[in-house]
Amino acid sequence: MKKSNLLRAGAVLVSLSFVVTACGGSDDAASDTTAPAATTCESPVASIALQFPETGDAANLGAPMLKGATLAINEFNAANPDACVTLKTFDTQGDPAKAPGVAQSVIDDATILGLIGPGFSGESLAALPLYDEAGLATITGSATNATIQDQGFKVFHRILANDAVQGPAVAKYIAETLKPASVGIIDDASDYGKGLADAVKAAAGKSVVATDSIDPKAADFSAAVSKMKDANPEVIFFGGYYGEAAKLSTQLRDAGVESTLVFGDGVKDQAGYADAAGPAAEGALIACPCKDGSADFAAAWQAANNEVPGTYGAEYYDAANVLLNIIKAGAKDRAAVLAAVKAYDAPGITKQIKFTANGEATEASTIYMYKVTDGKITYVADIK
Repeated sequence: MKKSNLLRAGAVLVSLSFVVTACGGSDDAASDTTAPAATTCESPVASIALQFPETGDAANLGAPMLKGATLAINEFNAANPDACVTLKTFDTQGDPAKAPGVAQSVIDDATILGLIGPGFSGESLAALPLYDEAGLATITGSATNATIQDQGFKVFHRILANDAVQGPAVAKYIAETLKPASVGIIDDASDYGKGLADAVKAAAGKSVVATDSIDPKAADFSAAVSKMKDANPEVIFFGGYYGEAAKLSTQLRDAGVESTLVFGDGVKDQAGYADAAGPAAEGALIACPCKDGSADFAAAWQAANNEVPGTYGAEYYDAANVLLNIIKAGAKDRAAVLAAVKAYDAPGITKQIKFTANGEATEASTIYMYKVTDGKITYVADIK
C-alpha cells in the first residue's frame, strides 16, 4: 500500500477505541494482547475469517496474526467506506482436534468469502479437507509444514517459505556461520516441530550426534537434557514452540549445557521466549521465514498497537490485503474469490505476492535469522 494510505490509516487507528482481546498466553509468559477493534459498518459487502490461536498456550503467536489482519481491515475500511468488509475471528487454540469444528463454523457463515490462516500446521492439515470441499480460499501466513502443499488441496495458499526451505537454511547457517563439529536435534513431536527438526537434521548430515523428542505437555525435559549433556554438541537445534523452548533452555543451562541454542520460527516471541527464559535465552538464534515489513508498515503498526510488529504480523497483513483487494475488485462469491487468489500477482509489504499451482508463494526463498541480545530478539542476517 502507498505511503500516504498507510499514514492516513495509522492516524485513523490511533483514534479508535482500544479493546482487550482474549489472547491470554501460557503460564510461562504474558504478552501485550491489546489490539484496536476491527472497524464495523452497517452494510458490509462481505466478511473474511481469521482462524488462529487466540487463546491457549500458543496465544502469543496468535496475537500478531490478529493485529496484522485488523490493521489491514481498518486501513481498507477507512479508504473504502462504501465497500466495508468485516473480520470474523475463530479461535482454535492451535489445536488440530478443534480445527474441524471451527472450520465448519466458518463454512456455515455464508458472508465469509475467504479465510486468513489457519495459524498452525497441524490445524491446517485437520481443517483443509473441509475448506477444500467448500471451495473456500485460505491464505496462511504462518503454517510452514512442508507437506501441506502436496496434499492436493485446491484452496490452500501460503504467503511465506515452508520448512523445506527453512530447515536447510538453518542448517546452512549453522554449518557456515557457527561451524560446529557436532549438532544435537530435539523436537516436540508436532507436525510443525518434528517436520522442521527433520529438515534441519537431514541437511546437517553427519554432524548430528544426538536426537530426541519431548512431550510438550511435560514440565520436565530431563531425558532430552541428559542426552544432550552426554553428547555435548556444540549446537542444539529445537523444533517446537516458544513455551517449551523457554523451559528447555532453562533446564539445559541449569544442567550446565553450554551449547549454542538455535530455534525455528515457532520460538520467535519476545514475551513467550526471550522474556520467559531470561538469562537462559541470551545468545540464542531464532530463524523465521517472517519479516517485520516496511518502515511505513512498522510506523502504522506502532501507532495502532504501541509496539513493534510481532511475528507473522506482516504476513497476516499481506494475506488480509490479498482478499480485500479481490473483494474490492468485485468478487462476490467464494468461487470468484478462489479464482482470483490463484491468479493474484501484486506487491505486498513482504514480497511480490503470487502463488504456484500448489499454493506456495513464488517468492519464498529467504529466511531471516534473529538473535537474543541483551534480552531482546534482534535481526541478524538474511539466509537463503
